[in-house]
Amino acid sequence: QVQLVESGGGLVQAGGSLRLSCAASGRTFYPDAMAWFRQAPGKERLFVASISWSDGIQYYADSRKGRFTISRDNAKTPVYLQMNSLKFEDTAVYYCAAKALPTLDSVSERVYNYWGQGTQVTVSS
Repeated sequence: QVQLVESGGGLVQAGGSLRLSCAASGRTFYPDAMAWFRQAPGKERLFVASISWSDGIQYYADSRKGRFTISRDNAKTPVYLQMNSLKFEDTAVYYCAAKALPTLDSVSERVYNYWGQGTQVTVSS
């Protein structure tokens, strides 16, 4: 079993930055890709960014491109999300996810097999 645990969330003023981390524990696991999703109160969970494990190719939601950067680390903390120039509308619970198998789709929730519990990001305006 693979467990993912997010950290790094918190309260930040608009224009500020946060760096989220996702740690993995459990059995040794080499994902096909890892991603971050976000869910605002009362809204559906949405794709933020993903990164391929083999070649580091990244995908971003258009609305976050240029402000957010996903990166990977092959140690205990396999994926990060650097968030800059934060806006009020970035307020959400951010989830780390891992995809076990190669798929053409890297942005849909349904292709991700493992999820963390989420970390709250609150941006004050």
